[in-house]
Amino acid sequence: MAIYNNTRFLIKRIIIADFRTSLRFYSDQIDNPSEEQPVDPTKDRTKIIPLETSMRYLESKAYKQTYGDNPVWTLYRRNHKGGFPPKKTRRSCVRNGVISTGNPCPICRDEYLVLDHRNTKLLEQFISDYTGQILDAYKTGLCQKKHKELLVAIERAWDQGLLTYDVPFRKYDYSLYNKTANN
Repeated sequence: MAIYNNTRFLIKRIIIADFRTSLRFYSDQIDNPSEEQPVDPTKDRTKIIPLETSMRYLESKAYKQTYGDNPVWTLYRRNHKGGFPPKKTRRSCVRNGVISTGNPCPICRDEYLVLDHRNTKLLEQFISDYTGQILDAYKTGLCQKKHKELLVAIERAWDQGLLTYDVPFRKYDYSLYNKTANN
């Protein structure tokens, strides 16, 4: 009985797989491969924006109107299933030069935000005011690809002295370590 059921199952799978491949080949013949789908200009990210344009954009009225005095990531809300967002963000928002998701991260969303070590006004928005550390992608909502670019850009800016790296001042009570003060 088990052999009968297994062979029946295998025959069904072969027939369905054969039907699927013939359907796939038939649907490929209908589509015209020479015609490419036009890309929506708002989702096209193949155009390279110069750094100087990005720096001017951060000073412009359009930037002020869009973001105000807030960092670019504050008004962003991630899409996710369930009540709690996942710890990891999506791998990338842009695939093959086109935004592939309905809700891209704050950097991928705005094509004029360019992550570069010389663009310090943008990089400062991703550094905590209280600790001086780089904010996590979980908090800012950046995709993993842009978060890695952000880490590299901030490290380069710190190395070249474009951003200050504040080391907190610590006051020590040396009387605890001085043996002559105990006697």
